[in-house]
Amino acid sequence: MPRTQRVRIKVLRSKVLKSRVLKIKVLHRTVLPRMRRLGGATVDAFGLWRHRLLFLVGGIGVGLAAVLMAGLADAAQGVFRQVLALSPLVALGLTPLGFGLCAWLAREVFPNAQGSGIPQVIAARQTGQLALRRALVSLKVAAGKIVVMSLGLLFGASTGREGPTVQVGAAIMAAAGHLTPERVPGLILAGGAAGVAAAFNTPLAGIVFGIEELGRSYEARTGGLIVAAIVAAGLTALALTGNYTYFGTASAALPFGPGWVAVPVVGALGGLAGGGFSRTVILFARGLPGRFGAAVAGRPVLFAAACGLGVALCGLASGGSVYGTGYEEARALLHGTSAGRWDFAPLKFAATLLSAISGIPGGLFAPSLSVGAGLGAALQGLFSDVPVAALVLIGMVAYLTGALQAPITAFVIVTEMTQNHALMIPLMVAALIADVVSKVVCREGLYHALAHILLERAGTEARPAAPSP
Repeated sequence: MPRTQRVRIKVLRSKVLKSRVLKIKVLHRTVLPRMRRLGGATVDAFGLWRHRLLFLVGGIGVGLAAVLMAGLADAAQGVFRQVLALSPLVALGLTPLGFGLCAWLAREVFPNAQGSGIPQVIAARQTGQLALRRALVSLKVAAGKIVVMSLGLLFGASTGREGPTVQVGAAIMAAAGHLTPERVPGLILAGGAAGVAAAFNTPLAGIVFGIEELGRSYEARTGGLIVAAIVAAGLTALALTGNYTYFGTASAALPFGPGWVAVPVVGALGGLAGGGFSRTVILFARGLPGRFGAAVAGRPVLFAAACGLGVALCGLASGGSVYGTGYEEARALLHGTSAGRWDFAPLKFAATLLSAISGIPGGLFAPSLSVGAGLGAALQGLFSDVPVAALVLIGMVAYLTGALQAPITAFVIVTEMTQNHALMIPLMVAALIADVVSKVVCREGLYHALAHILLERAGTEARPAAPSP
């Protein structure tokens, strides 16, 4: 081969080699970084969807738990009514023994299962101690809550299932996210909100309650996931129980005119009564001074039994109407199928207060709505030109606001429960008035005050829950 041709071949080979080296350099500089970024994005997307799946799966679990708790609560109340059919006097022995048993179980077997459960959820979100958080919203506590709450209703306690559903929902969601502890505060918030939504079939109220009461702030990064959990819980409950309105559809209206005088009157009375209820519960939770306070703290089971005796006496005086959640009585007052008794509201108030300070597990939502319904119905004689249903709804919102100091939650939840939008403005006004009056009587919100007491006794300071990334 001629020399000139060999030189040309070498030159061509050199050019090809340089071209390959250049392509490799370009690959390293451009393509590989893009592939790395694509791989990182894939990992991030997988993590994001895994977190979203946690909210959905947890929401389904909350929905199942809400349906279970509703069925157990109804069954327990049914059995208690059958026992009372034998003789109303049976409650004088059965209810005190039942209260004592429930108090003992809540203290010794299932610690942190006392009360409604919402203060425990708030404290779990605020604490920075992982061990305390797990103790407040563990699956063991959730199981105990379901069992002892049902026992309380079986023995005639004036309690509800909605507050316990919040704690159970938070525990389920927290357990679903145990592999991602940084997201647990958001999961707890979502579980509690989903519990309210599934318990009442009120998805909007679940969102509002999560923001107003559990979170006291809106976490934009978890807002969509909270909605997803509520949707999952709500759909699960709907699939098992069907679509329903908690109190049935109410079409009452209150045209602007003289009848509007009832709004501030009922609002103020509801705020006064609800504020007094909250202040009393907080006083007992902190501990009363003197010998009586020492006796209550030293013998909690005996004190619970004494509270049970008080509930039984209220039940006898009311003809048995103050036992249980009060759902049927409130529904009857709302739809006019029962004229009601003038003493129903004060007796239901006393029975609910005794049940709350006894320390047994049980919620306040349904009994509070029942007290408010009785309050509104009792004022029918003063406002004869106002429909009874309107007075009942205003009373519900006013007393619930006074007890919880959560006005937005109160009027949203009552509106959703009855599908009544004609009374939206009067309900808002009543809620605002009740909130102002309640804060004059009790400066602290009930649930947050009880949550701070829990944290103080645990020896930890509350801190704002960090937004979930």
